[in-house]
Amino acid sequence: MTNSPGTESAPDTQSAAASSEPQDRLAQAVSAAERALIEFEIAVETFRVEVENFSRLHHQKLGPMYARLDELDALIAEAVAAKSGAREDIKRAWEARALVMPMPGVEELFDGLLGSDGVRPLEDPNPPRRVRPGKEAQRLYRELVRKAHPDLAQDEAEVERRSAFIAQVNEAYTYADEQRLRELAQEWEAGPVPQEAQPSEAEVLYARLEWLAQRKEQLALLAAELENSAIAQMMKLAPDDPDGLLNEIAENLLNQVANREARLAELVRSTKGSE
Repeated sequence: MTNSPGTESAPDTQSAAASSEPQDRLAQAVSAAERALIEFEIAVETFRVEVENFSRLHHQKLGPMYARLDELDALIAEAVAAKSGAREDIKRAWEARALVMPMPGVEELFDGLLGSDGVRPLEDPNPPRRVRPGKEAQRLYRELVRKAHPDLAQDEAEVERRSAFIAQVNEAYTYADEQRLRELAQEWEAGPVPQEAQPSEAEVLYARLEWLAQRKEQLALLAAELENSAIAQMMKLAPDDPDGLLNEIAENLLNQVANREARLAELVRSTKGSE
């Protein structure tokens, strides 16, 4: 008695199902690693923008004051050297002058911190341009990256298209351009819906996992570099109110400017008195 066709194919079906299970689990692992990498990249890029924006504000608001302090230090050192004539004082004066950048004007120095009558206004009338993305811009950015990230595609042409699109998204987010982000969202929705390539071979899946691990390592190095930067360390001092921290530093620098100006005036008076 021979087996029926149905009886003969049953073992083959079971064998195929059993052999596909490890590859299915591997595909799930790749998908999970892709999602995790995208979330990590979003976090790193968001932090990079925060650091860059704080650095820009720091330079705009405090840069002229640091330049003024360097100029005053050079003037004080030169006054001391002129009075003493000592070789070491002259050397220090040359070194101080070498550090000086072009001295800012009064308006640039105080950048609205003082009114026309010399009295500090309650609020800064000319605050530096703020480009810190708002909550809506952050939401749009995250949604766009999750939908269009190049790591979700494996076809070379599709990866290139997504990379160019995400570059526009990153630029708009860097400048907190919410309107541009909305336009990009509409552009993406109107475009062709990308089909997610499903790996079919175990070798391809393993290579994909290896690439994802390498990419995550690169992002981790970038995150560590940002975390250890001087600007990031400063941001940690007031994570909830970075603008308030800048105002506090500006207040301190203004006091230092006043003290150095008083010191310089004293040196000039004493020099003239001894002539």
